Amino acid sequence: MKLSLRQIEVFAAIARSENVSRAAATLAMSQSAASSALVELERQFDCPLFDRIGKSLRLNSTGRGLLPQAEELLARAAEIEGYLAGGTLGPLAVGATLTIGNYLATLVVAEYLQQHPAAKIGLHVANTQDIVERLRRFELDIGLIEGETHEPDLLLEPWLDDALVVFCSPRHALAAAGAADAPRLATQKWIVRERGSGTRALFDQVIARAIPDLHIQLELEHTEAIKRAVESGLGIGCLSRLSLREAFRRGSLVEIATPQFDLKRHFYFARHRQRHVSPAMQAFLALCRESSGGARGTDTLELPFIR
Repeated sequence: MKLSLRQIEVFAAIARSENVSRAAATLAMSQSAASSALVELERQFDCPLFDRIGKSLRLNSTGRGLLPQAEELLARAAEIEGYLAGGTLGPLAVGATLTIGNYLATLVVAEYLQQHPAAKIGLHVANTQDIVERLRRFELDIGLIEGETHEPDLLLEPWLDDALVVFCSPRHALAAAGAADAPRLATQKWIVRERGSGTRALFDQVIARAIPDLHIQLELEHTEAIKRAVESGLGIGCLSRLSLREAFRRGSLVEIATPQFDLKRHFYFARHRQRHVSPAMQAFLALCRESSGGARGTDTLELPFIR
């Protein structure tokens, strides 16, 4: 066999980072060794895999075709290592959007590690746009995302039902009313998620479209920051009901009923359509499904390992 697993590993790392130095660092090898491995792979088959642009390397069409096969080969190799080491599941890279990451995914990851203590798992929490891009680039095995994506390289599987909720401080004028129509909402100052998040996409699609002169007071990247800002009286917000359940129970925040808006959405499992589904991925997805107990709505969601 002309090629080695190490060459494939180096190729995949360079494809992800588009930089030999960064790829070498992730593989704990020297830059010259990583560069040599790539050059030798291309020389053996007289087949360039990258376009060289300054210090960056961009996958050419041949490299783009090879990357899914390389990632699958590396995943299978990790499975073999785990099997030979005593049945340990291979490494797993999970991405979760902020609402899921902060309120669900960390708990599922903790339970996964309790059930598989020798397993290696990484959790990356970011907005939907970032998670989708990392899945597309094979940097993540699984994504847990809010709302849909139209990225053709990804496969989506519905997981849980969710809904956005408009809310305010209990001292806000709208708290006593309990509901608000579009003209009343148009006069409010809003504190919302940043563009690129699934929450903001649905907010813009439903509420901002119905109220074009909406006053956005603040855009923040974290749900907890939005909740604190609304609690302090800076304005009203719109977030996942999942992220607001405890605040509503405590009475630190109050729901504003908006039946005129359809703010329902889904949480999805997402993966690259060419990504091999490893035993580690199967085990993690099974735990996610088990955690929901067959329930689809976050209003009634009770994870068995959440107390």
